[in-house]
Amino acid sequence: MEKINLGRSDLAVSRICLGTMTFGAQTNEAEAHRILDAALEAGINFLDTAEMYAVPPTRESFGKTEAIIGNWFEQRPGARHKVVLASKIAGPSRNMDWIRNGSSDLKPEDFKAACDASLKRLKTDVIDLYQIHWPNRNTPVFGQLYYDPSKNKPQTSIEAQLRALQDLVKAGKVRHIGLSNETPWGLSEFLRLAQEHGLPRVQSVQNPYCLVNRVVDNGLDEVMHRSEVSLLAYSPLGFGTLTGKYDDHGIIPSDLDDAPRLSRFETMRKQRWARLETLAAARRYNAVAWENGLKPYEMALAFCYRNWRVASTIIGVRTLEQLQQCVQAWSVELSPEVLEAIDRIRLEHRDPAQ
Repeated sequence: MEKINLGRSDLAVSRICLGTMTFGAQTNEAEAHRILDAALEAGINFLDTAEMYAVPPTRESFGKTEAIIGNWFEQRPGARHKVVLASKIAGPSRNMDWIRNGSSDLKPEDFKAACDASLKRLKTDVIDLYQIHWPNRNTPVFGQLYYDPSKNKPQTSIEAQLRALQDLVKAGKVRHIGLSNETPWGLSEFLRLAQEHGLPRVQSVQNPYCLVNRVVDNGLDEVMHRSEVSLLAYSPLGFGTLTGKYDDHGIIPSDLDDAPRLSRFETMRKQRWARLETLAAARRYNAVAWENGLKPYEMALAFCYRNWRVASTIIGVRTLEQLQQCVQAWSVELSPEVLEAIDRIRLEHRDPAQ
């Protein structure tokens, strides 16, 4: 599979990245290992995880995903050296008191403790790309629409966060750093301070990017392009809304083991992906796919796979079959007519899953 270097780094990653947040909650360890084996065989050398995973996050599932990956490394001699491994330190608590006792601030000492714990679970001595999962400051994330300055409060500065990350790089525990769920201002500030003080440079930003959420196109894309920072696109299928599975009946809660995420988990049904506006826009996009002889997931993935903004697209799969479908979609190319139809829908619906 085609590879690309992240930012200005030496990390050569496949254009498809295997996201692992399902491992340990929606996907058991045996199936997760089969998926990891198949991904490597298909040429995917890029794995993304996080200390917070599995998802949906719970006290019991915290760290399970990293542990599953660590067991895979242990049971597959040589596998660790074949992959670029990315993980993330969680930002300030989002009602998760099991992460740093629910602290509302990510402190310098937290970086070392979190990284050490991830390394132990992952059974490795280095993380290739270590990312801050969401900003350690007041900013709209995960469906919040507006920045509200009245909510600002003292928190560890960006410079202090960079210095903590520098300590991890100097210790040989982290090779490169990245951000996630970041804004244009935040990325620019990280880059400015790194240049001014000789601190590690951000190589990538992992943000949502899909047909129902193209907020990246509203300015962050220019900052990233001109600054040579790579976009890692997550949720390319809009949490399943861009597969067509919710088109007929919407999101109906279900206790079935094989039910899709938005149906199975109440916490997920409250997210931006389950908004009525998101479902309405997704139905429009899915209809364009069918009208042009494509399955909705093929069109949604191809939109990310072939987009100049995207370095690597993170696919989150629950089964081996889903992995195979995502890999096969790599061969799909969208016609100018389909891309024009997509842009016409966005003009009407904008970004409902922002």
